[in-house]
Amino acid sequence: MPASPDSAAPQAPPETESGFAVYVHWPFCQSKCPYCDFNSHVVANIDQARWARALARELEHMRALSGPRRVRSVFFGGGTPSLMLPETVEAVLSKIASLWTMEEGAEITLEANPTSVEADRFRGYRAAGVNRLSLGVQSLDDAELKFLGRLHSADEALRAIALARDIFPRLSFDLIYARPGQTAEKWEKELRAALAHAADHLSLYQLTIEPETAFARLYEKGAFALPADEDAADLYALTGEICAQAGLSAYEVSNYAAPGAASRHNLVYWRYGDYVGAGPGAHGRTGQGAARVATRTRRLPGDWIEAVERDGHGLEATEEIAPAAQGDEMMLMGLRLAEGVSLARYARISGTPLDPARIGALARDGLLMREGDILRATPEGRMLLDAVLARLLA
Repeated sequence: MPASPDSAAPQAPPETESGFAVYVHWPFCQSKCPYCDFNSHVVANIDQARWARALARELEHMRALSGPRRVRSVFFGGGTPSLMLPETVEAVLSKIASLWTMEEGAEITLEANPTSVEADRFRGYRAAGVNRLSLGVQSLDDAELKFLGRLHSADEALRAIALARDIFPRLSFDLIYARPGQTAEKWEKELRAALAHAADHLSLYQLTIEPETAFARLYEKGAFALPADEDAADLYALTGEICAQAGLSAYEVSNYAAPGAASRHNLVYWRYGDYVGAGPGAHGRTGQGAARVATRTRRLPGDWIEAVERDGHGLEATEEIAPAAQGDEMMLMGLRLAEGVSLARYARISGTPLDPARIGALARDGLLMREGDILRATPEGRMLLDAVLARLLA
C-alpha cells in the first residue's frame, strides 16, 4: 500500500502533526563496512524465530511507555535488515499493527543491500507489507565500492534498483561522495547516472571519518586523504544543483526528494515527533504533554536478547529530558530541514524563547533567515550547521 503524499519541501507543521514512528533495529551484517559506526555485528547463524519473538516482546514494552498512538511510519534499519526473512518482517509488522493504530497509507521502509541473494527476497518483503525500500548502493563504480568495503558490484546495484522499482511503490537509495580523489566531474557523472534510474528519493552523504572505525585507523596512518573543505563544499553545492535539475529538492541537508516522496519516517525525527525504538542499541523519544522520555537499549545483540527474554525489554537507560534540552534537540533536528523550525513551538517546548539578537547576528552573516514564526538555515548555514547551532544555543 503506497504511503500518503508528502510535499518534498512542506511548510513547518503544527506541533500535533509531527507524528509517531516505530524503529526496529536489525543488528546483523555480512561484513562490517570500514566507514560504518552503526551498531552492526557480523554473525554467521541467526535464530530468526527467536529474534522475531524478542522484538515482539520489546515492542509490547514500548507500547506501555508510549500509550495508544497512530503510527505514521515503521522503519527497519541496521545492520542489514535485508538479511531478515520475509516471515520475520511480517511477524514484526503484525505485532506493531496489534499494539498501535496504523495510519492509512503508513510508510513502511526496509533498508536493503543490493546483493542478488537479498534482492530475491524483495517480493517477500512487499507481501509482508513493506512499501518503501531504501537501498545501500553507496557508489556506481566498482573500484569505489571495493574501497568502501561493499560486497556488491555496480551491476548488482543497478539490477537491484530495477527490481525494487518494479516491486515497491517507493524507492530510495544512498550514495557516498567526497571520496578520496573524487573530482566534481567524476561525481557529476556518477550522480547523473544514479538519477537516470528513477528513484524518487536519494540520500547523498559526504564521506566522514567516524571514531573507532577501520577508516579512522587508516586515515590516522595517512593511508588516504579526503577532499579539502572547500572542495567538499563545492561538491555539496553541485549535488543540490544536479538534483534540482532532476526535480528532486533538498528537503534536508543530505536528502533529496521528488514532490510527495520525502521520507515520512525521517520527518518524524526531524520535526521532533515521538518514536519508539526496538532492537539492540535502538533509541526512542516518547512523551505525554510536556514530559518527554529518552530511551536506549543495550547495544550488544547477545546482551539485548537475554535481557528481553528475562525482563521483557532490553532497555539500559530511560531518562526524562529537561525542557531546555528538548529545545536544543528540536533545533538541532529542525534546522536540518528546508522547511525550518517554529519559534513559537521552540519556546513552548524549551520554556524560553530564542535570543532575537543571536538570530539577528546569524541572519546578518547569511546563515539564518526568519520569516514570521519560521526560522530556517540558509544554504550556507546548512553547510555550517554545527557552528550555527553553537552560536544560536550558547
